[in-house]
Amino acid sequence: MLFNNPLELSQFLLASLGTRLYRFHEDRVPRQGAVLIVSNHRSFMDAPVLMAAINRPIRFACHHYMGEVPVMRDIVKRLGCFPLEAPPERHQSFFQKAVRLLELQQAVGVFPEGAAPMVQETAPQQMGAFQRGFAHLALRAPIEDLAILPIAIATHREVHRPGIPLPLLSWIDPSEPLFKQAGWHPMVVYQRVNVLIGHPYWITATQRAHYQGKQARSLVAEVTQTCYAEIDQLLAQGCY
Repeated sequence: MLFNNPLELSQFLLASLGTRLYRFHEDRVPRQGAVLIVSNHRSFMDAPVLMAAINRPIRFACHHYMGEVPVMRDIVKRLGCFPLEAPPERHQSFFQKAVRLLELQQAVGVFPEGAAPMVQETAPQQMGAFQRGFAHLALRAPIEDLAILPIAIATHREVHRPGIPLPLLSWIDPSEPLFKQAGWHPMVVYQRVNVLIGHPYWITATQRAHYQGKQARSLVAEVTQTCYAEIDQLLAQGCY
């Protein structure tokens, strides 16, 4: 079956898996312009869930191995994701690709928790520490009217299935230390999920002007903590 865009494919995947999606605070979604989507992350379903929730294609940065595994590579490509490069080119490549997409007024998605919650099973209401790359991106990107949109994915029913052996993933991507352990990469399938949309965090010209020297570190920490706190609060509301 052919799909015209990643949004249509996302909607098809959710329908095929029988996922019931409920969205809250849709009015907070910027309908036009560049948007940086930031969310918690526990499942391969998170990208299509977020696209279906905001009704807009999102270009997600995804782990390097997803661009190396047959079948998975085709799926992430059709979803419009861009796999990260292997170290040491990873960070620079991410910034270049993400800025280019934002300049085209597209929505870019980032999962700041990284790969850890995907490999190590976590509870629906649990969230790990955020990496700060998305905050650096938002403050560094030369784009006016850029919003960071924090979103919480809160599941009510899900099933866990074994996915891919971690040693196999380590062979495909030896740069990821999380894969250097026994066991399986879990596959979490959402059956009923709430998506709670936070308030847009608009990056100001003043913040960009202060993104230098010692001020940059505290500013990045502030942006990261603000988004983390909002998603954490929304997650608690959604996992009632």
